[in-house]
Amino acid sequence: MHSLSPWFLLLLPVIAVPFLLTSRHAQAYSWLEMVPDDPFSERIHLLVKAATSLMLLCLVLALAGLQGDSHQEKKIGKGAQSVFVIDRSVSMDHPFAGQSVGGRAAEIKSAAARRLITAFIDSRPDDMMGVVGFTNSALYGMKITTNRDGIHAAIQAATGPAINQTNIGAGITHAVTLFEQIPSTGSRAIVLLSDGAGKLSPRVKYQIRKQLVGKKLNLYWIVLREPDDISIFTQNSYDDDHLPEAIALDRFFQSLNIKYKAFEADNATALESALREIDAKEKNLIQYDIMIPGHDYARDLIIVALLLGLALLLIKQIKVYE
Repeated sequence: MHSLSPWFLLLLPVIAVPFLLTSRHAQAYSWLEMVPDDPFSERIHLLVKAATSLMLLCLVLALAGLQGDSHQEKKIGKGAQSVFVIDRSVSMDHPFAGQSVGGRAAEIKSAAARRLITAFIDSRPDDMMGVVGFTNSALYGMKITTNRDGIHAAIQAATGPAINQTNIGAGITHAVTLFEQIPSTGSRAIVLLSDGAGKLSPRVKYQIRKQLVGKKLNLYWIVLREPDDISIFTQNSYDDDHLPEAIALDRFFQSLNIKYKAFEADNATALESALREIDAKEKNLIQYDIMIPGHDYARDLIIVALLLGLALLLIKQIKVYE
């Protein structure tokens, strides 16, 4: 057992105050012999002082944040270690389509991503997940963890708009480094979500290849495209020196010695379908240690102090008439 705020323990001497103070009776007697002995009242008086001291003790310990010791437990389930690499360029704050459809504006890409990724996370309770955002550089979101509150907060931050740049290379290289900080278990995947590609320099390509060697990482790229965008699955022949950026990036990913799959989504339904397919593929036996925090006694102590306070109020209202 330990204290989160041990300095409050310096207040412990106040529990002796009820025994140090003397009460003043409502009446004074000139001759004590005329006052009969009342052992019952004396015992009640002593009990009130003890209850008051106990109430003060509970309040001091609650302020000190008394907690039980934490411990580790091994969790075994089916899932994956995955990192979401999310485009934060301003174009992500545009609708899927460039114009309204059927009199209604299409859903914002970042809002759809936030909604569907959140549902994806909630549907996989055994997963360890991390988050990386990127615009002109990588933006750290959350290390690979089981902390669902932290993951949700990172997704909220990563799906907000930033500046009009798409540095996918920085996002991927940063995501790979997150896997180096934890032991490998289950399947391991990077899920790249972007509405653009950006051109990778030879140096960045070399760095990505070097980082992925021996990592056994699966890579998924979900392209949030608009109807007028060039499909990465187009059958048109392009000169290697004049490839559209999205197609060039797709071919580079295919050349890596890893499991890779690309998806295109021009609406929220297609995005949901892509996440559903990734969900089906990334479910292997996973085991890891989780830290179980010790019991927080502060709430229990406050409840005990409250009950003691109410009992003291009731006792103060009791009067015996003879």
